[in-house]
Amino acid sequence: MNRLHFLQSSAALSASLLVPDWLRAGSPSFPVVRTPLADRKFTSPAVEQVIKQFENSVSNKELAWLFGNCFPNTLDTTVDFTIKDNRPDTYVITGDIDAMWLRDSTAQVWPYLSLVKEDDRLRQLIAGVINRQTENILYDPYANAFYKDRSKLGEWKSDHTDMKPGIHERKWEIDSLCYPIRLAYHYWKITGDTAPFDAKWKESIQLIVKTFREQQRKNDKGPYKFERTTAWATDGVPLGGYGYPAKPVGLIFSMFRPSDDATIFPFLIPANFFAVTSLRQAAEMLQKIHNESSLARACNELATEVDKALQLFATATHPEFGKVYAYEVNGYGSYNLMDDANVPSLLALPYLDAMKNTDPVYINTRRLLLSESNPFFFKGKAGEGIGGPHVGVDMIWPISIVIRGLTSNNDPEIKECLRLLQSTHGDTGFMHEAFHKDDPKKFTRKWFAWANTLFGEFVFKIYREKKQLL
Repeated sequence: MNRLHFLQSSAALSASLLVPDWLRAGSPSFPVVRTPLADRKFTSPAVEQVIKQFENSVSNKELAWLFGNCFPNTLDTTVDFTIKDNRPDTYVITGDIDAMWLRDSTAQVWPYLSLVKEDDRLRQLIAGVINRQTENILYDPYANAFYKDRSKLGEWKSDHTDMKPGIHERKWEIDSLCYPIRLAYHYWKITGDTAPFDAKWKESIQLIVKTFREQQRKNDKGPYKFERTTAWATDGVPLGGYGYPAKPVGLIFSMFRPSDDATIFPFLIPANFFAVTSLRQAAEMLQKIHNESSLARACNELATEVDKALQLFATATHPEFGKVYAYEVNGYGSYNLMDDANVPSLLALPYLDAMKNTDPVYINTRRLLLSESNPFFFKGKAGEGIGGPHVGVDMIWPISIVIRGLTSNNDPEIKECLRLLQSTHGDTGFMHEAFHKDDPKKFTRKWFAWANTLFGEFVFKIYREKKQLL
């Protein structure tokens, strides 16, 4: 489906969307669903000022209500900020799961970076996330989610891998090591603060390079394997926990996607693109902060090797859309044409600074992903968007609609993404993990901070750059 068809079909759908009684009645107020002030985990004057300004200047009161609920949700409900050993320390849960994902914790605080110069305590909170992520990586670079309590044994303690206390899950995902670099790099660029980037942080970068090199699997399968006793196919890794065979071509193996689902072909293309960007960012930091040429060179050399392999193996030719990026490949010529809502995704590559959204192959790929040629693109009475295997068919992830808007140059498309998000919160005032294509009241995860804060990021960006679309 092309962009024009998307806009035409979405306009037709808008008339059939269910409208809550309290909106139909024209009530000037909306239910108070945000966490009461006394119960909030963290309050930022800068964030509160943005919410107030938004509410006072935007005529769409439902959108203002949604923004006021979602944008601060990470701070309201998920952060545990302390000073540990005279350094900020921030533990961030993902929402309804009491564990800290390296990916989610970065994404959850990411939209606040633009406000840290106005709120030093907010800056310290994000510095604390960087410090905690460094500790987690040094504890186990193959784990994706951690507990605050290093002695805690969680529900997946019996997974067949090198589990340790304090680890929630040990699913090897490339992006788990990229997101902390993304946060660190942009924090440094915005603040100029180098305090979080000490010897331990440098050691964590060295470990990231080592882990990526191990998972190129040039000489052997490497030290990581994962199996789980489960009836859910996407929760375990086949063939003894090492995954399906792939030809060592310089790409990095990833046993899991950012959805925490197992890969089919182990070269996850969007994650490898993300790794290239992250390694180059780490190299710049190492050189300028530590004057560390050797490790910086190692980062750049690995980035160049992976990038060259992507040029050779990341694409396929589609009979309708032409040259496109595959979601997964194996180096033998097999590829998987699809996308998953979770980021890194193919749709999100410009958002992650992996390429421009004007890249010709990306444009072709985007057309494929936002059509029924993507097996996880769903369209129904409530809207359309990308989902994934994690919660099953016909379930659209708001994250994918947000990313579609964030990576678009087309104002009508951006505005339509905004409308879809506003109309599919299921009368809750918050975003969710996923909603059914025909009924937004059928949703998963009532409390999912990543989706809430990413929605806030999208709306805030429009407010600053394209206010006329609100």
